[in-house]
This record gives sequence, structure tokens and C-alpha cells, in this order.
Amino acid sequence: MEKFKNLSQEKQDMIINAALKTFGTNGYKKTSVSDIAYAAGISKAMVFHYFGTKKALYLYLLELCGTIVTNEVINRFDNTITDFFERIKMATEIELSVMKQYPPIPTFLTSMYFEEDEEVKDDIKAILAQGEGFREKIAFDGMDVSKFKDTIDLKIVMKMLYWMTDGFMNQFSGKTDVDFEGICNEFYDCMEMLKKNFYKEEYL
Repeated sequence: MEKFKNLSQEKQDMIINAALKTFGTNGYKKTSVSDIAYAAGISKAMVFHYFGTKKALYLYLLELCGTIVTNEVINRFDNTITDFFERIKMATEIELSVMKQYPPIPTFLTSMYFEEDEEVKDDIKAILAQGEGFREKIAFDGMDVSKFKDTIDLKIVMKMLYWMTDGFMNQFSGKTDVDFEGICNEFYDCMEMLKKNFYKEEYL
């Protein structure tokens, strides 16, 4: 990776964006190193020179996307907000701004989210598991649990949100032109519905 990191930022971004778009459009298995090289305007040999293998490049992109999103959330998240649903909305809006700033990321992450190729499947599961821990920390650390009805199990609430995330991510599948605001507004409507059912009357 040192040889790749020694390139100019412009050159790195060109290769990264080409790889994100190609993997995002075709998935891991159907994407060849030749496809990536062609999209990046470099030779196939140079892709191997920089990354070694297709899998190494793919995992690098996964880590890179995760780092970009996580850092943005950490830097911009307001920990003084204690309402659970406001926290979820804030994190979603931060992630949305990242998607707008880096257009190839949504398609790539959606493709990754539903990737079934055995060569990378276990690696993806491990990375997603790390992400779940981070999301739970964002949602629960310092959160005001007193607003929830006494019968509500917060672990089940989080499971429901994960299931909703599946549907949320699926709407990006194979698309390069996405109505982010429209999809997020639907997501927020769902959050409002859950809030009305899960919160005590005095907090609505």
C-alpha cells in the first residue's frame, strides 16, 4: 500500500473512485482488475503493483469508506442530544452528507452490504459487526432511556432499526442517481411512527 499512498492525492482519488464505481456496479465477483484499470485509466499491472490482489483492493475500499463515515460522525455528532430518535436522525444526516460529498460510496456500500461471494463474505461480516458496535454506542451512550415505555426492550428496537437499514440500503442498489432526501424523509417518517409507539405520552 505504500506505493499507492506515495501517489498524489489526485491520482489516489482517481483510482479509488474508479474502483468504487466498478465494484459498486458489478459486485465483487463480476469485477475484474482489468475493469478497474480501464475505469481508472491505468494499466492492469499498476493495479496489482499498488494493491497486490483484487481482494486487497476491495478490503481497502471497505476500510476506507468505514473510516470516512465513522470519522465524520465522531467529529460532528452532538453528544449533548439525549433523545434516542434525534440521535438516529443526526447520525443519518451526517452519513447523508458524506454520501453527497463522495458520490461513488453509496453504490459501493450497497453492493458490499448484499455481497455473497465467499472470497470476501466473512471479511464483510466482520467489518459490519464492528459498525454495529459503533452505531449502538452512538445511539445509547448518554441517551435518555426514561422516555421509553417501561415495556420496551431497547435491544429489539435496535434490531428493528437494523432491519430497516437493510431496506434503506437496498434503495441505493445499482443506482448512481439517488434521491437521498426523499429516501431519508421516508426513513424519518418511520422513526416518527416508532417514536409515537415506543415513547411515553408525555414525551410526544
